[in-house]
Amino acid sequence: MSSCCSGAACRADEKTVVIIGSGSAAFAAAIELAEAGRQVVMVERSPIIGGTCVNVGCVPSKIMIRQAEVAHLQAQPPFASITACASQVDHAARVGELRAKVEALREQKYHHMLEIYPQISLRQGEARLRDAHTVEIDGPEGRETVNAGHILIATGSRPHVPDLPGLNETPFWTSTELLFAEEPPEHLLVLGAGVVALELAQAAARLGSRVTLIARRRLLSHLPPEVDETLRAALAEEGIEVITGSPRRVDYAAGHFTVEMESHQLIGDRLLVATGRVANTDGLNLAEGGVRTDEHGAIEVNEHMQTNVPGIYAAGDCTTLPRFVYVAAAGGKTAARHMLGDCCARQDLAVLPQVVFTDPQVATVGLTVEQAAAQGIEADSRRLPLEQMPRAQAQGSRHGFVQLVAERGGGRLLGAQIVAPQAGEMIEAAALALRAGMTVRDLAGELMPYLTWAEGLKLCAQTFFKDVSRLSCCAG
Repeated sequence: MSSCCSGAACRADEKTVVIIGSGSAAFAAAIELAEAGRQVVMVERSPIIGGTCVNVGCVPSKIMIRQAEVAHLQAQPPFASITACASQVDHAARVGELRAKVEALREQKYHHMLEIYPQISLRQGEARLRDAHTVEIDGPEGRETVNAGHILIATGSRPHVPDLPGLNETPFWTSTELLFAEEPPEHLLVLGAGVVALELAQAAARLGSRVTLIARRRLLSHLPPEVDETLRAALAEEGIEVITGSPRRVDYAAGHFTVEMESHQLIGDRLLVATGRVANTDGLNLAEGGVRTDEHGAIEVNEHMQTNVPGIYAAGDCTTLPRFVYVAAAGGKTAARHMLGDCCARQDLAVLPQVVFTDPQVATVGLTVEQAAAQGIEADSRRLPLEQMPRAQAQGSRHGFVQLVAERGGGRLLGAQIVAPQAGEMIEAAALALRAGMTVRDLAGELMPYLTWAEGLKLCAQTFFKDVSRLSCCAG
């Protein structure tokens, strides 16, 4: 990692910055630069600005997940006293609502920013590097060459398509096609077991499709096994079948996909491929420009978002950093500040909360016990089942837990893994506790409102030194 340097040595003389891309990282940087008086040339190859998150990622997926949740509660209310009724979903109208919300947010958060900041000039076209201070743009009206003091690459990522025999000869879907499908599949096969695969598989099932999910290993295999076990139980209860194994071939005929497994076949009318994402860096002329990437084409950057080529920065999903929109936006802002002369501007990912929007949600921050051990830290963990949380009992939630990891001896909080209906809303409290260096005893002593989900953190912290089953309501 780079260390801080003296401001004078790092300030650019040129007043123009070229930003390739128009997503979260690009706009975060552009706004920071524009407010400092810099001229920004933003290059976007698509006629639609805003990048993945607002157009085909976070925003539409969370809208679909909420639509599916409402339909699910209507069909399967959590209380026996409430009569279930078959949900009637007008899928064309549902997708129309989704599109309208996406367009409104894109207008508010992206197009409107171009009106507010005239220093940002948008060009449509394909960009490629000529050198560390020159970008060539092939647009609708021909080729343009732009010279700049700095360049920021923020081109995002796209769905990864695995090298699976037969797959490319089929009309498979990625997340984009599923999100905007007005006719739901009768039987959806899902290839993948990561965040996108799980979120969309459950949403599709709740909107009426039969779903079979194909996982090579565990669900969310980067997380502890108990997360996999809990999610499998919750998904099975909703009729989602999880098959573990490696597909060998995919074929398509007469409107049906056939996925060849080791000992049997899976047949469905649609196939969703959700096996991760790959950086959009091809075509940028990075190799000739000397910009270093990993074996998958992701750009290597330091904590200041600098590449190995002076003057060229990168941020967001096109880099080797974690692919979260809030990491992308923070990275874009960090890059801009560094360009402006704040040479100590750096992206700190020491405390990085993460959320999977399944039901129950999965949220994590910090270290697991195994990760702590790998760093030479002796750690203990405690797990509080959902049935011991008053809020879960009150609303009838059964699948999940709160797990805290603490340093052995002093009790300093090291990490949290939560599976619960509102885990995403709980995890930031754990993240703040981590950043503040709190111990589990500190956390156990916090005043947390009764019957909130966050109270589960306090109760789990108490299990490090007492039996919480022997506490009365609200006792601490």
